[in-house]
Amino acid sequence: MPYALTLLKELVKSQEKIYVMISQAANTVIAMETDLNLGSDTKAIEKNLTQYLDAKDGQIEVFSKNQWTAPVASGSNPPRAMVVCPCTMSTLSAIAHGSADNLMHRAADVVIKEQKKLILVPRETPYSAIHLENMLKLSRLGVVIMDANPAFYQNPKTIDDLV
Repeated sequence: MPYALTLLKELVKSQEKIYVMISQAANTVIAMETDLNLGSDTKAIEKNLTQYLDAKDGQIEVFSKNQWTAPVASGSNPPRAMVVCPCTMSTLSAIAHGSADNLMHRAADVVIKEQKKLILVPRETPYSAIHLENMLKLSRLGVVIMDANPAFYQNPKTIDDLV
């Protein structure tokens, strides 16, 4: 989860309003990889992320997976951009096939149909032919597929440098 938290830190610096949808699995992985316990309900996650990222009050808003009234669920109020980081192959597949069975999938569907910027950061490896076909399908729609691959040519000294 270093990629996701680093991305959020950079977004906070930009002073943008940030809508967060975090799966239960992602919450668990964050706790395992960082010792950061965000809590289990949206308000606790929102509070803990705001504190951890030193965000302004109200800058981060967290939605549950079934919060269909969230602004990102509607094409009448689409976000300018969306990043799924990290993106599981299950989520990538759901997005590629227009299966919007949770808010994250629906928000991605809205971003695609409204022709806004969608960036998916897959973290799994190796890829199967099915994974690659789904990525190609999304890429042809203008979705950016950005592997979570660190660059070594900059001579990183720490894990944070890699991220």
